[in-house]
Amino acid sequence: MYLVGALLSVIDLLINILVAIFIVQMVLSLLVAFNVVNTYNEFVRRLMEALYRVTEPLLRPIRRFMPDLGGLDFSPMVLILGLIILQKLLAGMAYQVAYGG
Repeated sequence: MYLVGALLSVIDLLINILVAIFIVQMVLSLLVAFNVVNTYNEFVRRLMEALYRVTEPLLRPIRRFMPDLGGLDFSPMVLILGLIILQKLLAGMAYQVAYGG
């Protein structure tokens, strides 16, 4: 019982980290789009590349099913929403494991 609770806690933490990574990527891409941050900066370029490598494998399947919205990419929002739903389902499972409900 404790092992399942610990495993669900680790998964919950990973989901929170993923959501934070997606939010950072979205904000950074907006800052680049509005020329607030320059991609000629080595740190910015490396950060964007690292974020792309982490997020793209998760976003690619969603982008295949989403309609083309003329340059607007809502796939990160869809993925964040899905991760939050998964997190709520796991919280319900953790409650059932803990209290035998």
